[in-house]
Amino acid sequence: MNWKILKNETDYNKASIRLMEIFHAAPNTPEGDELELLLVLVKDFDEKNYQLPELDALEVIKYKMKEMGVKAKDLEPIIGSKGHVSAILSGKRDITLKMAQKLKNYFSIPSDVFLHSA
Repeated sequence: MNWKILKNETDYNKASIRLMEIFHAAPNTPEGDELELLLVLVKDFDEKNYQLPELDALEVIKYKMKEMGVKAKDLEPIIGSKGHVSAILSGKRDITLKMAQKLKNYFSIPSDVFLHSA
């Protein structure tokens, strides 16, 4: 099929289905080239038509703490003193870049979570 810019949901759905059909295509093959093109077209349509909600870093950290059974005192080696941890978790103090890096690694969360918060 000759692919063009995806202009509507029907085009998007057809492209998405085809993308999944050839997802494991080998590079430098006709299907591999088609896959690369479809990835660009689908990504472009997604970015223009679907707005992902921004995540609040503090809410993500609290969620991960609950999920992993982590207590505030467990974050002291990462963030600092009990007071620092309390100030961060209450939102009274901002997460620094150094803290964000450590929290990202500790909780295995994407660094994107901290882009708007750090």
